Amino acid sequence: MSVGGIGISERSQALINNPLLNKGTAFTREERLAFDLLGLLPADVESLDQQVARCYAAFRLKTSNLERYIYLRQLQDTNEVLFFRLMVDHVAEMMPVAYTPVVGEACQMFSEIYRRPRGLFLAWPDRDHLDAIIARHADRNVGVIVVTDGERILGLGDQGAGGMGIPIGKLALYTACGGVPPDRVLPILLDVGTNNKALLDDPHYIGWRHERISGQDYLDFVDAFVTSVKRHLPNVLLQWEDFAQAHATPLLQRYRDDLCTFNDDIQGTAAITTGAVIAAVKSAGRRLADERVCIVGGGTAGCGIAEQLIAAMIDDGADPAAARASFYMVDRFGLVHDRMDGLMDFQRRLVQPFDRVGGWGTDGRIDLLQTVAHARPTVMIGVSGQPNLFTEPVVRAMAAGCERPAILPLSNPTSRCEGLPADIIAWSDGRALVATGSPFDPVDFGGRSHVIGQSNNAFIFPAIGLAVLAVGARRISDGMLMKAALRLADHAPSLKTPGASLVPAVADIRAVCRSIAEAVAEQAEAEGLAAANDAVTRAAKLDDAMWSPQYKVYVHG
Repeated sequence: MSVGGIGISERSQALINNPLLNKGTAFTREERLAFDLLGLLPADVESLDQQVARCYAAFRLKTSNLERYIYLRQLQDTNEVLFFRLMVDHVAEMMPVAYTPVVGEACQMFSEIYRRPRGLFLAWPDRDHLDAIIARHADRNVGVIVVTDGERILGLGDQGAGGMGIPIGKLALYTACGGVPPDRVLPILLDVGTNNKALLDDPHYIGWRHERISGQDYLDFVDAFVTSVKRHLPNVLLQWEDFAQAHATPLLQRYRDDLCTFNDDIQGTAAITTGAVIAAVKSAGRRLADERVCIVGGGTAGCGIAEQLIAAMIDDGADPAAARASFYMVDRFGLVHDRMDGLMDFQRRLVQPFDRVGGWGTDGRIDLLQTVAHARPTVMIGVSGQPNLFTEPVVRAMAAGCERPAILPLSNPTSRCEGLPADIIAWSDGRALVATGSPFDPVDFGGRSHVIGQSNNAFIFPAIGLAVLAVGARRISDGMLMKAALRLADHAPSLKTPGASLVPAVADIRAVCRSIAEAVAEQAEAEGLAAANDAVTRAAKLDDAMWSPQYKVYVHG
């Protein structure tokens, strides 16, 4: 850095074409003269505030959410400071467009709306060049990578190369919500083909047009990727995102002790859900240790939620065996029990004994309604990706067995949500405590407004990223994720105001992420995963690491 400003070497069109450095109409008269920008920009010099106001007006003129998404992506590719300032100033309005639920449609339309490359597309045909590709980015001081193979995008399934919309969107939230600098993030797609026949037959599809690589070839490709990341970016935080059930947990288990890594679908979802459930239980005046939980969706996300909630219940004083026995996992074949075939190892830890539950159904199958009627859960969580599973009979049966049931239909996008908040509140006679994965408007019932909290992972993963960068954490531990959940629950508005949200308002997400990051960093230090700091030093490191979208003065470098 030079005295009086940041030294840069780019000039003229190259400077304008660099989204990390471009100021657009906010380049001062002096900078226009110094960097050969005269004639390349309109004459008026705007402030960042003026630019944000103009861009917000343009955003509001768009007539569909997909058009708004495209506008934001183009702005990000043009001027990152302006993009993130717009995001931060209007985060509650922008976040559903930049990420869920609109990102689902954007992934489905990825080939049609593709404009400019961002991140790395690591394709199977280029596997012999994979290490060289990653090495070219090692000098960027990359701090956070989000990687997907596009096989299980939200509740939409295999989107192939279109899955790149997820890492791009996630990393935008790392910066907007957690203050992770935009020059330190890298989205990556592992393009190992697609089994989506519609994409393979689509003449516009821009990914590798081939059925998915599987078996040992797939594992070798992922291993080569991780090996290269460890070699060239040894201190990076690697987040796994939207991998299929068969791969998500094994990949996490294989690599979680080799580098700083976590799976947001498993661990991030578990942390945000645990925080929301703790808030619901406290709001209802109950103890977490006494809860009975039905989870609809027996995949990696559902089982991850169950395991973290079990750990939280044990911390609250529950007997470990009793805590595990109080969970009822329901998948597409019904309640998961110990006489089912084909269960994965992580599912087997959560089975109910058939001798205990077999009489609840017929021919060994116990559906959701039968499970709720007999188990009488106090908490029901949906992570199935299937809409309308929380029917009126199911909700009424749950409300009959619990005065203040907590019901969380969490599947994204909105079209995959297990139940609509208005229906759940009406069918429970206004007694249900509701949080969702996608944003919903407040529900008026019985003369009270029920604010529907968005149980969004964006409260968790940006905070983890900020904490890792600030204190140099070497691993992501279960204890760090638990601290994130507990700190999130402390911020629940419902603890102070009846009818308020179980999770903080999205408008407050940046401040909440900063608070969660402090708890995560402190836990990392306590476990010896980062150098110890006193509270003042830790806070200063977090503040220094937290980037804010503001223009800097440029001088010749």
